[in-house]
Amino acid sequence: MALSTLTDVYIDQLQDLYSADKQSLEATRKLHEAATDSDLKTALSNGVEGIQKGIDTLEVIIKSHDADPDGEFCKGMEGLVKEVHAHVLDADFGDDDVRDAMIITQYQRMTHYGLAGYGCLVAFAKRPGLADDANKLQTCLDNTYGGDREMTRIATGDVNKTATA
Repeated sequence: MALSTLTDVYIDQLQDLYSADKQSLEATRKLHEAATDSDLKTALSNGVEGIQKGIDTLEVIIKSHDADPDGEFCKGMEGLVKEVHAHVLDADFGDDDVRDAMIITQYQRMTHYGLAGYGCLVAFAKRPGLADDANKLQTCLDNTYGGDREMTRIATGDVNKTATA
């Protein structure tokens, strides 16, 4: 598809973020399994639920524009998921607390990709007056920010402190 209008870009980026969210969902499930800190496990479980809600929202919006949700494959998230494997899932750790600190790092990198994607989509939706889309995407953006802040709270609260000991 030629990207000739902002609407074309919008749909392309909806599909790209849909792909990104699907990839990060699987990675987050694996991070949850690897985590040992109870607050971190809870936050990752909440992350899985939030990412799934984002996927569901994106699917509805994409289909409302007569497009295929699977129309794009996000190579950016593919790279971030490879980093999750390299730095957490396939890495050797002598300490579970250190692994938990690395889990937060990798999760937040994926989250920040989502923040950028949702932020752009909100702006794109507002421009042509797609208020309903913009509101739904803003909710996803707000939820993603909330998850990111929770990870920072956990990291700066106990996880990083325990990993240093």
